[in-house]
Amino acid sequence: MEDFCGETVQIWRLVGLFLLVFKIVIPIILIVLGMIDFGKAVVGSKDDEIKKSAKALGMRVIAAVAIFFVPTLISFIIRVVDQSVDELSKTCAACISSPTGETCDTAYQKKISE
Repeated sequence: MEDFCGETVQIWRLVGLFLLVFKIVIPIILIVLGMIDFGKAVVGSKDDEIKKSAKALGMRVIAAVAIFFVPTLISFIIRVVDQSVDELSKTCAACISSPTGETCDTAYQKKISE
């Protein structure tokens, strides 16, 4: 249990990569689907459907922005809390917030060399 983050660095890196993909792909999908719905309403030329689709597109854009910033906010919170935790947890936090970063690579290389 002494070097938990060092032993499980691959899992933390995978979680970090998942969050990275999550914060990029999901907003793009939401915006594209909203644009498709809005395009269908415009082609249909019905004013009430255009207003309804515009509102739905706006909500999807807001959701996309929120989804994009949630991992960033969590990373910020981890860094603030990280100042009061031990070095072991810093490796876990570094791998989650920056899975391709140097700290995570260093922990991974240390695990391999042991």
